[in-house]
Amino acid sequence: MRQASGTLRLDSHGQGLLEFTEAVLAWVEESGMSEGLLTLFCRHTSASLLIQENAAREVKADIQDYFAAIAPEDPRRYRHDDEGPDDMPAHLRTALTAVQLSIPVRDGRPVLGTWQGIYLFEHRRRPHRREVAVHLIGE
Repeated sequence: MRQASGTLRLDSHGQGLLEFTEAVLAWVEESGMSEGLLTLFCRHTSASLLIQENAAREVKADIQDYFAAIAPEDPRRYRHDDEGPDDMPAHLRTALTAVQLSIPVRDGRPVLGTWQGIYLFEHRRRPHRREVAVHLIGE
């Protein structure tokens, strides 16, 4: 049994879904492992991780609209606004999604479905540099 770990650094462009599947595929390939379990962990409280369809653009737009509706930027609703009106809604959106993903690896590749992509979901309006810790255990 072997292990590999590292960090993927991603630059978001503000709110929205940023696909980073290719970076994950490259990292797994560099590990040299063909079978195992990949863990991705977002090291932030105002961004999250999703596995979602990567073929139709409308999916991304609908997801973003949905989260804007259930955790709107409304300064009258929240006490916490240390970093602006998008601060608390970003924390709520992170709480409703995931900061950690586990993906099996087979034949040297994450076992994703045909239309699945791995996304960082940036919940803040301004661009951020985000870190995703990666860990692979296997052979």
